[in-house]
Amino acid sequence: MANIKLKPINELELWNTKELRKLQITLKNRIESLNLKYKELPQSHPLHGMKIENCKDLLEEVKRAEKELTK
Repeated sequence: MANIKLKPINELELWNTKELRKLQITLKNRIESLNLKYKELPQSHPLHGMKIENCKDLLEEVKRAEKELTK
């Protein structure tokens, strides 16, 4: 299983396809939960402190990084 907690989010080019896919799923789930109600994530979580707009922006970056990896 891909462990995204240990990876730097600002360096997506270092991530492999499996990790990017897991981050993409996590982001989609986080965006959905933020639309319903706000729940603070633990500090160890890579999305800790991110608001909905930050999550959406990061999701777009993840999609671009995934596309680059599959070229």
